[in-house]
Amino acid sequence: MIDRRTFGKLLGAGAAAASLVGLGSACTTSVPGGRDPTDPPTLGPPRAGGTASFGPLRRIRAGVLSVGYVEVGPARGPVAILLHGWPYDIHSYVDVAPLLADRGYRVIVPYLRGYGTTRFLSRSTPRNAEQSVFALDIIALMDALGIERAVLAGYDWGSRTADIIAALWPARVSGLVSVTGYLITNLEANKKPLPPKVEWAWWYQFYFATERGRFGLQENRDELAKLVWRFNSPTWHFDDATFDRTATAFDNPDYVAIVIYNYRWRLSLVRSDPRYASLEGRLARSPVISVPTITLDGEVDPFTPPGNGTSYREKFSGKYEHRTLEGIGHNVPQEAPEAFARAVVEVDRL
Repeated sequence: MIDRRTFGKLLGAGAAAASLVGLGSACTTSVPGGRDPTDPPTLGPPRAGGTASFGPLRRIRAGVLSVGYVEVGPARGPVAILLHGWPYDIHSYVDVAPLLADRGYRVIVPYLRGYGTTRFLSRSTPRNAEQSVFALDIIALMDALGIERAVLAGYDWGSRTADIIAALWPARVSGLVSVTGYLITNLEANKKPLPPKVEWAWWYQFYFATERGRFGLQENRDELAKLVWRFNSPTWHFDDATFDRTATAFDNPDYVAIVIYNYRWRLSLVRSDPRYASLEGRLARSPVISVPTITLDGEVDPFTPPGNGTSYREKFSGKYEHRTLEGIGHNVPQEAPEAFARAVVEVDRL
């Protein structure tokens, strides 16, 4: 067995080309970037498994990070940045990205801080994980790549990050695809209890509030993630190879610190960093999003709010469409890649 703490190079077998009405067949292209001096000194072989993969990873210095990411599609095409959630990784988009590349998009899929091959440039940088820092990471990535505007699309942590950028920096966003709609966290509102059945779905958030939970994540990260996958997506029958391909991303040395910080921050159990107080203050006012938006709900996602999008409709003031995906759970891009890719193309036309 390979070392549990080594990372895999994503050797490109090419993403599986899926048929998509209006999008056509797809192919993957990727050119490895120059080696960043902050790369881990050893990158071992990937874990066994996985039925499709991206081409070679790129790396770039962006803000406080050296960001690991994949890029497919023409270099001069319109840009789509696809953002993953927890406990997932860039492979949520392994079938979406080539569909968009085939339509001429330059597709960027980064590992968020704490995942995969993304690394902090300095050991002294606080491993902060409140919501605004993820948005700042993506803005820094866009600046580093020379991207002025892009369609932002995501789910889970990725939806929240995309929502924040669309709300605070709308000039950088040509369109937004947000699974589960409006996910910007209001810490004061988040102190109020939800109905017990809804609270129960968040069991891991309360688990992570304890030191037992932190140690449990440290020791059982794969088993815990697989349990969450099955709960979040009851109709998605993924195989071990699919899970193992993603689980490599949890070997990041900052993974536990980032996950624990994020969930404790949401419960107001850690103090917000004063450097981000101004941004978090703006987000606490639940700003309205004005950019063109398509929201997606997975019908069987346990975190989909009732009302077919009505609970968050007022938070989007621009051109807008909502779609509920029948029989789909939480990981929308991996469970319904054609529908997700279609939303990216169509929001760009709103």
